[in-house]
Amino acid sequence: IAAYSKNFVESMKQYLWIVFFFLALIARISNTLLIRGQFSTGRSILAYKMAKNDDRIGNINDYDSQSEEDSNIFEPIESNDCPDVLESIDDSVMRGGALTPIHSVQGSLKRKIEIMRCDQDSCEDSIRERVVGEENRMEFEGPATGQVCYTWEGDSNISTKSQTVLLLVKRGDSSLLQVAADVVMELTKTNGLTIYLAPDLAAKLKHYYKVDHDEKIKLFEPIPVPGFGGNHVEIDDEFMGTSRDYTAFNPNPDLICTLGGDGLLMHASMMFQGNCPPILSVAGGSLGFLTRFSRDEMAEAIRLSLGLQVNPEPELENNPMEIRPSYLKQFKHVMGASSLGLGNRICISMRMRLDVRVINREGIVRARFNVLNEVVIDRGSSPYLAALECFVDDLHLTRVQADGIIFATPTGSTAYSMAAGGSVVHPAVPGILITPVCPHVLSFRSMLFPDSVVLRCYVPDNARADASVAFDGRYRRTLHRGDSIHVQMSNYPVPTINRVDHSADWLY
Repeated sequence: IAAYSKNFVESMKQYLWIVFFFLALIARISNTLLIRGQFSTGRSILAYKMAKNDDRIGNINDYDSQSEEDSNIFEPIESNDCPDVLESIDDSVMRGGALTPIHSVQGSLKRKIEIMRCDQDSCEDSIRERVVGEENRMEFEGPATGQVCYTWEGDSNISTKSQTVLLLVKRGDSSLLQVAADVVMELTKTNGLTIYLAPDLAAKLKHYYKVDHDEKIKLFEPIPVPGFGGNHVEIDDEFMGTSRDYTAFNPNPDLICTLGGDGLLMHASMMFQGNCPPILSVAGGSLGFLTRFSRDEMAEAIRLSLGLQVNPEPELENNPMEIRPSYLKQFKHVMGASSLGLGNRICISMRMRLDVRVINREGIVRARFNVLNEVVIDRGSSPYLAALECFVDDLHLTRVQADGIIFATPTGSTAYSMAAGGSVVHPAVPGILITPVCPHVLSFRSMLFPDSVVLRCYVPDNARADASVAFDGRYRRTLHRGDSIHVQMSNYPVPTINRVDHSADWLY
């Protein structure tokens, strides 16, 4: 009896599985035919849309009982007017996907999210971030940075105002003086161009190479920007001094051309503490990481950068797999070629600077500089380690016990910061790099912060000695106990002209 009962139960299980399978298959076929038949008869369907500025979606089954003033919430749409809707519904059914008909949606409308960008003082509408759709999808409008180009408007031949270029030459190199003399003589033949020279350079060119001061050559000396400098700067300093009369000096040039190394580029940045014109860097020094142009193309590059000469844009075959701009395609494999002036476009790198302020215990600003590479706080001549308390947006970061600490820009990431073990950062990355110099603890390593933060370091009262600070290697001063350094992004970048683009110039 037990064996017979067991066999009977097993047989019934098999029969029940077969019955359930056929019932499910019949229900599936019937449901599909019912839905397809409903939309294939050409009858009207109700597709409802939500009225603007309404804060709810009512029960659609109660549509007939809606009041007249609410009747505009839903609008009937004929099936002939919405073939795309019907086709998408049929496709969903055929794929076996879950289908929620439009007329079965119920519930409350989601509240709209508004996104904005805020700092410690205020908030403003976001530029890069956005909210899309009723589901409040947060997306990026595009990348944070990209290749920047500029063009000159109008025709240079009919311009009534002459364009100007400031020529800076590395001191102590007679071979560069010969190059500068040849370039100046060639540029004086260009219509609508005025050349600015420093008084000492103009005197040397006139004495040794007979480059005379005609109507196209004028003297230039930098004008100090109010608010920059410091009480420790000499009054006769060439950039920050206050002992000279600047009323008769010329305004800022349209272009700066440096003939030297990377140090001369930093010299130009220090010269223009406020708004800085575009800089064309020509290799002529011992270190040329930032100088991308050769001496032979110097005169032509100046004319192209000022829009006095335009290289026609070549005709190239369209390649759907090519992601680089069309005017740079021919330089993908030949990085020696220049894209300067193609199609009247000049590619530049907007190199950020740091706005650095020295503030004493009473809150008085004692010095302020815009630095292109880095600001370095170190122990100076003291035999003791520098002791500093560092904060990020008033949040305590760490207590520094090291030989020093470096606050570097992306441009300065390949200088002192890299030698101290910091990361190399692309010049288009908007960030501030913090790198310790020989830290006493293993946990403090190089860090990269967004350019929106405000960094602060001060010398505590219990420090064993004072510290020292230098701005791009210049204007060193002592930091006494209670003094602090405030570092943030400067509103005045240094635009440098690219030979190809900002990535190719940085990599090659």
